[in-house]
Amino acid sequence: MWEHLDSGRACLMVVVPLTFLLIFVLLFITFYSVGQATLEFTGIPLAITGGILSLLARGLTFSMSAGVGFIAVSGVAVLNGVVMLAFINQNRQRGMPWVDAVRHGALSRLRPVLMTAAVASLGFLPMALSSSAGAEVQRPLATVVIGGLATSTFLTLLVLSTLVLSWEQRREHR
Repeated sequence: MWEHLDSGRACLMVVVPLTFLLIFVLLFITFYSVGQATLEFTGIPLAITGGILSLLARGLTFSMSAGVGFIAVSGVAVLNGVVMLAFINQNRQRGMPWVDAVRHGALSRLRPVLMTAAVASLGFLPMALSSSAGAEVQRPLATVVIGGLATSTFLTLLVLSTLVLSWEQRREHR
């Protein structure tokens, strides 16, 4: 049993960095900007923070299924950021100043971002509350996804907006 855990952890040590690298490459291809891809990538630490806090709050330990949950929540967090940043970029292309583009982007993409997070969280809720056979595998994964989405959704709307505005204003001053 211990050998399976060790081999699983070793696999995660390869898969997780490769997943994050792939996410970054896809973000770069989406925005054609290392800066915007990096800004978008900030959603991942925000999601991971919520996943860790939710595991601690529920008294659960890190497991292989929690690791898979971190990968899943990172993808949803990035997706939510892409929805908002793409709309902000569209607003800029229409001639809006950065402040208005960011404000309008955050407000008008609030509902889609909340819906994405709510649907995923509600879908994982039965797994998080399960106590039947297999719950020891399901609970950590669902807990990480729900906690990670809670923090990343809230912080994406606030932190990403602020970072985009700050980064773009600095870039324009140069």
